[in-house]
Amino acid sequence: METRTLRTDYRLSDNLTAPAGQVFLSGTQALVRLVLEQARRDHAAGLGTAGFVSGYRGSPLGMVDQAMWKAAPLLDAAGVRFLPAINEELAATAVLGTQQVEGDPQRTVDAVFSLWYGKGPGVDRAGDALKHGNAYGSSPHGGVLVVAGDDHGCVSSSMSHQSDFAMQAWSMPVLAPADVAEYLEFGLYGWALSRYSGNWVGFTALSETVESAMTVDLDQVHARVACWQDAEAIRRATGHMPPPDGLHYRWPDLPSPRIEQRLGAKLDAVRAFARVNSIDRMVVEADEARAGIVTCGKAHHDLMEVFRRLGISTQALADAGIRVYKLGLACPVEPTRLLAFARGLEEILVVEEKGPLVERQLQALFYNAPDGVRPAIAGKLGIDGRPLLPEREEMRPSRLMQPVADWLARLSRGLDRRELVPQFSEHALLSNAADGIRRQPYFCPGCPHNTSTRVPEGSRAQAGIGCHFMASWMNRETSGLIQMGGEGVDWVAHSRFTATPHVFQNLGDGTYYHSGYLAIRQAVAARTNVTYKILCNDAVAMTGGQPVDGPLDVEAIARQVSAEGVARVAVVSDRIDVHRGRRVCFPAGTTFHPRESLDAVQRELREVPGVTVLLYEQTCAAELRRRRKSGRAPAPARQVFINEAVCEGCGDCSVQSNCLAVQPVETALGRKRQIDQASCNHDESCVKGFCPSFVTVEGATLRHPVGHERAATALREQASALREPAPRLGPGPFDILVVGVGGTGVVTVGALIAMAAHLERRVASVLDFMGFAQKGGAVLSFVRLAQSRQWLNQARIDAQQADAVLACDLAVGASPDVLQTVAPRRTQIVANTHPTPVAEFQRNPDADLHADALLAKLRHATGSGGIDTLDAQALATAFLGDTVAANIVVLGFAWQKGLVPVSLAALTRAIELNGVAVDANLEALALGRLAAGDPLALTRLGASDGKPAGLALVAPEPAATSATPLPQLIAERVALLTAYQDAAYAARYTALVEAVQAAEDALGEAGRERRLTRAVAEQFARLMAYKDEYEVARLHSDPAFRQALRERFDGPLRLRFHLAPPLLSRPGKHGEPPRKIAFGAWLWPLMGWLARGKRLRGTRFDPFGRTAERRLERQSIADYEARIRALLPALTEARLPIAVEIAQLPAKVRGFGHIKLAAHAVAAARAAELLHRFDAQRYPRPDSAHGTNGAGQLRGIPIRQADAGTARSGAPH
Repeated sequence: METRTLRTDYRLSDNLTAPAGQVFLSGTQALVRLVLEQARRDHAAGLGTAGFVSGYRGSPLGMVDQAMWKAAPLLDAAGVRFLPAINEELAATAVLGTQQVEGDPQRTVDAVFSLWYGKGPGVDRAGDALKHGNAYGSSPHGGVLVVAGDDHGCVSSSMSHQSDFAMQAWSMPVLAPADVAEYLEFGLYGWALSRYSGNWVGFTALSETVESAMTVDLDQVHARVACWQDAEAIRRATGHMPPPDGLHYRWPDLPSPRIEQRLGAKLDAVRAFARVNSIDRMVVEADEARAGIVTCGKAHHDLMEVFRRLGISTQALADAGIRVYKLGLACPVEPTRLLAFARGLEEILVVEEKGPLVERQLQALFYNAPDGVRPAIAGKLGIDGRPLLPEREEMRPSRLMQPVADWLARLSRGLDRRELVPQFSEHALLSNAADGIRRQPYFCPGCPHNTSTRVPEGSRAQAGIGCHFMASWMNRETSGLIQMGGEGVDWVAHSRFTATPHVFQNLGDGTYYHSGYLAIRQAVAARTNVTYKILCNDAVAMTGGQPVDGPLDVEAIARQVSAEGVARVAVVSDRIDVHRGRRVCFPAGTTFHPRESLDAVQRELREVPGVTVLLYEQTCAAELRRRRKSGRAPAPARQVFINEAVCEGCGDCSVQSNCLAVQPVETALGRKRQIDQASCNHDESCVKGFCPSFVTVEGATLRHPVGHERAATALREQASALREPAPRLGPGPFDILVVGVGGTGVVTVGALIAMAAHLERRVASVLDFMGFAQKGGAVLSFVRLAQSRQWLNQARIDAQQADAVLACDLAVGASPDVLQTVAPRRTQIVANTHPTPVAEFQRNPDADLHADALLAKLRHATGSGGIDTLDAQALATAFLGDTVAANIVVLGFAWQKGLVPVSLAALTRAIELNGVAVDANLEALALGRLAAGDPLALTRLGASDGKPAGLALVAPEPAATSATPLPQLIAERVALLTAYQDAAYAARYTALVEAVQAAEDALGEAGRERRLTRAVAEQFARLMAYKDEYEVARLHSDPAFRQALRERFDGPLRLRFHLAPPLLSRPGKHGEPPRKIAFGAWLWPLMGWLARGKRLRGTRFDPFGRTAERRLERQSIADYEARIRALLPALTEARLPIAVEIAQLPAKVRGFGHIKLAAHAVAAARAAELLHRFDAQRYPRPDSAHGTNGAGQLRGIPIRQADAGTARSGAPH
């Protein structure tokens, strides 16, 4: 890798302001620069124009408005107005108004050039407005560019879409840029074409271009633009003259066939303009050619990448008599140049994205052509009429490879490379226990939708557009999907043909303002029984947290829907006191309720005939987090902490909160729960879990590790002594795939690498696939580096093309999308083995991540020696104090291993330019480097500050949990039970364990592993150490708990314990669990006093011992002991596995109160089944109709068999 001078003077703002040279530009930023460039060109030409941008956000154009707002000073200075509209059709109508300005005698500017933007479904929605706008036309010095965001792969849309066919139907010309660099050239071309022809000009922005970023040579763009000729030159070259009444917007222009006739004249003008100012290019010339390839848009780069991988140069194509022609104007195609290209050709292969837009135009063009210029046309279909190129999926080089290789081999023996295709195609992956593990998009920690999308038992909800759609895969009785703005209208008709009396319809406040208001009006007009749950989250979270496009709050919505005639309005909010104080601002009859009353309110509303509205108000968690970081919202006043010793691992906190910040932690006593403080957004719904382990710490802040400043200095000093890795970037591309979990900085890592390469004057591209914007989902960042532009074709890393994979998360790293990019003996993988739970954990507290199986998938894909591992979160927590920078640790590790071929100086400068937590990220980078280059140094550094050994955190792979030796396990449980009660109590435990061990030893070899003894040793201790009031008090007053709090928080520990004591808490009127009460730190010393009362446990003086729960716990101990002793005389080798399963059943009986009783019901039923299998004569088959089903009540809370079933899975109940 040659040394190149670092661009030390480069600033991030250069992407919009640099007049020349190379800039690093994303597709979204290119749209901003585009309007600035047009304003500069007009100013230089002496035109007093203004610019106007309007549209509606939506992936892949979800960040356009944020980019425009960020560039507001530049736009204002250039005379460009940005007006984000409330929906796409009104944005298009506003754009039409800008083309009226040039004919306005009172205009304040000469004319207005405009840019409209919207994602594919928005193009469809705005179709009427766009069709009218194109028909009535642009102004001569204005012009309109229509940017359509097409998500061909349906990555973050309700369905995949392709907008160019609709534009063609409106007689709107369509430009198809192939990459970000072409955005500038094609955009400027579009306005020039619009001004000449009177058309609005379409511009397709595919996900793989607009969501990518790359090195752009501005000088090359300017050189091409400078070659365009004016209207007079076009007239002289083509003879084209506009019709007498012109092509542009005029008034009067009343409805008549003349408008339609003018559309044809406009397309003639487009062809004339394109003939002289061609944006099409001949890529491969061949004098005696007999075949040709026509490409369009991004598909051109995919094809060129196929040639590169197959080792076919442009000269080899020319020598074989094959021409290649790249279209920039996808519709209408310019015929003169195409006819010249096709002269002498026998066959043309059309390579384009998705549907055959160009292919059909060529078929029409050549159908009546004279002999010698009538080639056969192949594309989506071959000349034999069979399917050839992909039409229903995204175009990729690997998907083109086989049909193109076959086509070339048929034409020329010298171009036959079919034997190479398998090494560039998708391949078989290892199948194992981790096949079902996937990183599914999920609500952010603290997301309002965790609560708001719940429905009462017996009801169902309908989904809509927005983050809340994810409730569809969360066992929340939520289904259906409709276009944006149609929410609930499908039920208007459905309700007339079903026995279901009522549904809830989820509707985001952004969608309400966009178009959902009309849906409510329709439901009211139809007298439909439906409750609209309008989710007022104060931000459009799905596309980045933008504000709703207009004045909108709970009061305004309540007044609007009431004016439309809804039967009732209810407000559910944390700000009930505020709203009640402004009751006069709400319509009469509005009721106000705290979040805890959501279920009861919904039960009331579903009984009200007609349309009702529930306004659920809670700020988007991700937006609130951003506001807190920027100081626009106060920092949280308290932190939530779980006493792991008290926690039973039942998962009810996850049931109540549905929160990803509640994570599993493996302990010697089994899986418990902990709060990931780095991701917690302080919603505190988890505290409602029916469990006494929760405390809140008020006034304290998260604590950095002891000696943090000293450790940070030492990290950088130690890392500076490391040897830099050998260069790995050759002339060809070096492809790095960074993958991980949404919201953890995966995109940042990719951006840092690409920017570092740009700073070294190399070329780079990065493409981010995020799908939903929320935490929990898989994020992939494709980073491609090269010495020159010719080596980088498409932005996506294709099948078997990755040189390095930075798997910041095992589950994402082992997903098929990632593994297909891995090539044996080529790809090197750095895998973070930290076991971050998947969404399944929210439903099933015993979910297994299968980390060893995930790693096996990676190892199988890359081959022997192709993988390095580390626990980045553990390293970050130990040395940096939290997990925020864990992915930067992975980056540092990979860089030190030589897998990120940029200089350390460039990477450091990229971090500085990013400007976010610079010092912390540089420390994380140094930490990762040390973990890779000198883990012994980390061990020494950790030992000096009492941290875990670095070598223990840089492991070759996640080792399977090693079982504690049985004697040690028994000794630990004896100590636990002695502390729990006394030595005599522990002796009871020892007696049963020894009896089981003797019986198992009697089986000889079959009992050698002592699986039954281990099961009894673990589970009998679990039963005996049930957590009653004495034990909870003992564990909360244990000095170890106080020390754990001190290690996690700084400042005074003002604690609040969240408990539901039977004497003070009562269940709700619908059988809801009792609400917990917060007790202050004054309870702490009382707990120590209560803990000493354990001597009363089980005696007649025990004030707590007569409750149903305590009686059940004591009876369970006796039943288990008797059951195990009864099994021992009949124990055989064949019966041993069943006996082990019976002995392990208490592991499923976890939790407190009704949670525990429900789990006990399930375990009891399972025990009856297993006992019958163990000895059918002694234990009759259980009668399912009359067997144990757990029916009844506990503290007034109904316990049903359904509750017991869901209690095991962790599903809402």
